[in-house]
Amino acid sequence: MIDSPQEMGTRLEQARQLGKVAVDTELVWERTFYPALGVVQLGVSREGCYLLDAVALEGQMQPLGDLLADADTVKILHDAVQDLTILRAATSASPVNLFDTRIAAGFVGLSSTISLRDLLLDLVGIELDKTETRTDWLRRPLADTQVGYAEDDVRYLVDAYDELWRRAKERDVEAWMSQEMATLDDAALYQERDPREEFRRVKGYGKMRGLELAALRELTEWREGAARSLDRPRGRVASDKLLLFLAQRQPTHIDDLAEVRSFRRRDIELHGQQIIDAVSRAVALDKEEWPSGPPNQRHDRELESRCRAAMERMREVAEDRGVDPGLVATRADVRGLVREGPEVGSGNRLMRGWRWGLVGEGLVEEFFRG
Repeated sequence: MIDSPQEMGTRLEQARQLGKVAVDTELVWERTFYPALGVVQLGVSREGCYLLDAVALEGQMQPLGDLLADADTVKILHDAVQDLTILRAATSASPVNLFDTRIAAGFVGLSSTISLRDLLLDLVGIELDKTETRTDWLRRPLADTQVGYAEDDVRYLVDAYDELWRRAKERDVEAWMSQEMATLDDAALYQERDPREEFRRVKGYGKMRGLELAALRELTEWREGAARSLDRPRGRVASDKLLLFLAQRQPTHIDDLAEVRSFRRRDIELHGQQIIDAVSRAVALDKEEWPSGPPNQRHDRELESRCRAAMERMREVAEDRGVDPGLVATRADVRGLVREGPEVGSGNRLMRGWRWGLVGEGLVEEFFRG
């Protein structure tokens, strides 16, 4: 375990000299809003695996941030976004030159949602031991089995990286894979979500309109702020179901909250006035300031038929090319392209890069009737 900035700097310089390094994290994230980072694993080879003690190094992780932001060193991760979001918070660095082995798998005949265990079994013939998945990574010292478990998560990733590129070259999809990896350099992927937009993630929000939706937005923004300041999971501050109920009822006095059976007196005392204030802000808005919900779409049999056919066509083309259809597009992507066509500014992934050449252009020509 590396617990000094000096030793960390030495290992990071080794990674820079080699030009590529595997990265992973181990954390505790059960009863808090923010994950508690316990260990950062670095791997430069099967024999060169190092664990950074994030507990001992708290507040001293900037050298790791410099490596993450180094454009000349490839950072290899599996399912990269969550780890990099956590590491950005710990280092304040925007990571670049990234390679996600999970995404890469989708270009070489494997699932783009494959687990690390299944990926390594396929690529390098190694089956990982997953007996330490419930470890408390904040406790010290770590047992030898815990250290070995953590090291194994990066031990074979450099080999996997090399094998994925070999298979990509064999299938002539290197350029596509490079394009997809370049999208991971977008710093916005690793920033905290906008509290004003969190209401769109509340299950059931799409059924609301008008003032109810405005109230839900204000209430959800309140919950987001409370969860962050208290460092508690969102659901432990207020459930989605409760937010929907409050947005519909729009209480104007704290006494009204006592009638909500799922709201405990302690929570009313702690959050009651903030909830009333959130509802009041929504009520005070002009109609023009109310948020919009998802578009109401009339059931159109002909459109639905074209969308189903286009989805099937996308799958056929992707599978014929050996690319995971789930990596190419979602049902919403395909539906949007069939409904709107190549509309500039639509943000549809099928209009950009390798996806356009592989299936997007063909779907427009075959199924869009503008």
